[in-house]
Amino acid sequence: MGYVVLHLKKALGNDAGTSAHIERTIHPKNADESRTHLNRELIGFPQNVKNRTEAIQHRIENAGITRKIGKNQVRAIGVMLSGSPDDMKRIEDAGNLNDWCADSVDWLQKTFGADNVVSAVLHRDETTPHIHATVVPIVTGERRKAREEKPIEGKKKYRKKNPNTARLCADDVMARDKLKGYQDSYARRMQVYGLQRGIEGSEAKHINTQQYYRELYVKNKDLQENIQTLLKQKSAEQKELSKLKAQVNAERLKESISDLFTGSKTKKLEQENAKLKITVQHLETQLTKEKMEKH
Repeated sequence: MGYVVLHLKKALGNDAGTSAHIERTIHPKNADESRTHLNRELIGFPQNVKNRTEAIQHRIENAGITRKIGKNQVRAIGVMLSGSPDDMKRIEDAGNLNDWCADSVDWLQKTFGADNVVSAVLHRDETTPHIHATVVPIVTGERRKAREEKPIEGKKKYRKKNPNTARLCADDVMARDKLKGYQDSYARRMQVYGLQRGIEGSEAKHINTQQYYRELYVKNKDLQENIQTLLKQKSAEQKELSKLKAQVNAERLKESISDLFTGSKTKKLEQENAKLKITVQHLETQLTKEKMEKH
């Protein structure tokens, strides 16, 4: 049973670099261009929205946010969903990739809010099928930091803001306890595909998407080298096998020739030849007697 892969990363600025990678306006080295046409957007954009970057901005502008958004405030969270390479290939070969995509998108929308999931692109032109989703971290309710703050005696109290007001807050979405919850709930959703959660509390560390791709590229390169080595070994073994077959055939031919001269067939022929000689001698003797009687 393989493992689910779920990576979350805060985007920087307008995240143009990630958009270029996801939308293939810049083609990565580890992607097969002959398969890029198999990639597809799993979520429709609103009217007049053409791409991921515009979809992020459209959601922010239409979420009812009243508070000013800071220049360096996180506007989007990138979510990468996949599974162990062998298991994703199994899912794809079994014709279940569309169902896997639908369940993954449904989990995203139920977890982060349907309106907040502004893009989800399936990539099939890389070694392992995976989804790049984009979540705009719009939340409601009391700020996490406010909940954790203890009231200080004597400090002036201000009127609390409406907790139902929409806020842009990546920290609330990326809180440690929530990250653990995402891993748990996504793994439960993926059990039907033979995927399970990674070992909780293990020493394995979360890596960012770039590092994940880097390691995946290295593993793929090593795998290709191993395949080439195995193919060479197979070729050498096939040549050796052909030689052995030729030797076996030669030995069989020698045995056949040997049987021809020394085997049971040869002895039978010799016996028949001896009988014929006796018969001929008998006939010659009889013929000689008949000639003498005539004279």
